[in-house]
Amino acid sequence: MPIVTQIDYLQYGDMIAFIGNSLLKPMTQTQSVGLDPLFWKSLPDFGEDSIGEAVSLCEGIAERIGRECGERAVEVVSVEYTRLFVGPPSPAAPPWETMYRGSTNVGFGEATFEMRNCLHDLGLELSNENRQYEDHMGIELLYLSELCRCAVKGENCENQLRSFIAKHPLSWIDAFLDRIEGVFPEGYFSGLVRLEKALLLAY
Repeated sequence: MPIVTQIDYLQYGDMIAFIGNSLLKPMTQTQSVGLDPLFWKSLPDFGEDSIGEAVSLCEGIAERIGRECGERAVEVVSVEYTRLFVGPPSPAAPPWETMYRGSTNVGFGEATFEMRNCLHDLGLELSNENRQYEDHMGIELLYLSELCRCAVKGENCENQLRSFIAKHPLSWIDAFLDRIEGVFPEGYFSGLVRLEKALLLAY
């Protein structure tokens, strides 16, 4: 049984969306709330120890970055983002599912087309202001958050949610996390993706 009840879908979806948006743009272009320990203290754990531990890890990372970097904290996390997900010379942790299915043909892999169909079936379309492909981890999480919104409206989405999680983000999150921790083992995005994994596994 999923941990998420009809009442909890909104909170669960909001947490997933926060992580998704954090993976799509560097912190210099988004909110820096993830560096506020009080933000992490405010998040629910849905009664799951693994989620609570991951939230506490993110809180501790935020405290450490703030203590060590001060006013440079946002810049430091943005540099980490660029090294991991942008490059140069190439991303240390490519954020596209296609790369973890044995293909280097980013933008034209099977996962890209599967995600394109998923978005289309839900009536969604990428604005693509960042020129990202549909199988970007951040976009997969935003799609998942939209499924949660459907559930909030009373639509029967449980099987679709469970199937999507298993087939897409959960199927490659371990390899993705390994790449991240190979470069920044105690970095901001290590904590963030560990929280993502805990949320996905708990559903």
